[in-house]
Amino acid sequence: MASGTYLPMLEEVERASIHERQPLPERYLGLSDEEMATRIAAARATLGTRAVILGHHYQRDEVIAFADYTGDSFKLAREIARHPETEFIIFCGVHFMAESADILALPHQKVILPDLAAGCSMADMAAPDQLAICWSELEKMGVASQVVPVTYINSAASIKSFVGERGGTVCTSSNAEATLRWGWQQKAKILFLPDQHLGRNTAWKMGVPLEDMVVWDPFEPFGGLTREQLEHARLILWKGHCSVHVRFTVQQIAAVRQQHPDVRVIVHPEVPFEVLRAADDFGSTEYILKTVRSAPAGTTWAVGTEVHLVHRLAEEMAKEDKTVLSLDSLGCLCSTMFRVSPNHLLWILEGLVEGEVHNHVVVSERDKKFAREALDRMLTIT
Repeated sequence: MASGTYLPMLEEVERASIHERQPLPERYLGLSDEEMATRIAAARATLGTRAVILGHHYQRDEVIAFADYTGDSFKLAREIARHPETEFIIFCGVHFMAESADILALPHQKVILPDLAAGCSMADMAAPDQLAICWSELEKMGVASQVVPVTYINSAASIKSFVGERGGTVCTSSNAEATLRWGWQQKAKILFLPDQHLGRNTAWKMGVPLEDMVVWDPFEPFGGLTREQLEHARLILWKGHCSVHVRFTVQQIAAVRQQHPDVRVIVHPEVPFEVLRAADDFGSTEYILKTVRSAPAGTTWAVGTEVHLVHRLAEEMAKEDKTVLSLDSLGCLCSTMFRVSPNHLLWILEGLVEGEVHNHVVVSERDKKFAREALDRMLTIT
């Protein structure tokens, strides 16, 4: 069980990624790219410094074109501190990112998600009631006192709050190794959620044997584990995953190596363990960008992460005589991220100009308090 991977059934992914969706007004449908660009520019000019647009790396190109800043979820959330005068933070990403932004925002700032249906299937695989049951069962088995909870930033504010209240922290793919090291300094065991692959891959890189890891299945009594398994484990991995990154396979790596013998394969740490083992390198989106950008001219790279990021990187690197390919030839798309469209962005901006705030994302004060504690702990970990 420790080294097993979990491939989702399609209906599971669809069920996990559903958030409340609002229909766009009819007047925002069927617009030409030129008209949307003109109207977005006009609304932005009217709002001036009252609004800032944040665009996640995985957003479609048509949305990224209007972003003031691009980056991963936490990098974008931190941009808020640089704009204390801003009233409206428009987060072109998914729901948990907007929640993190609201946690970090100043009281007068409103965080807006252009499409409330832009969820994250991974974040939705760890529900607050499931985590509460997990912790209660760990207490019943007498191991909770040995456990510090750690949640990936790709999780709901309620999960971050639960973790923060119990002395745990948040991590990103960039600082996961430092976070695990911190966690084991606090307690003998770490409960890592919601992405089992990031936890497993990071710990393995640190030299932790797979047999010291177990997978907690929230749909099984006591996670499907025995007390003996939990007593032996150093790392308890939540049975969650990214529906984009589990699409990458060892067979894809073998195929690209056959077509391009000199290729370097770099993947995101959310991929399954066997895929990471078959790659040449792995790291966060920011690490992937830095590595490929600093590589010598004439090199060829196959990248295992979301296709929009890969395509933009390929266009950028072509000017430097570097070839960048998507490891998935069919394109590995984050379908929930794709729900944010220029049409939604235009609707949000013109609404603000008219004095209407659509899709305001608000985290409860209680969740905000403890989630902020977890995020603050993350900032102290190096």
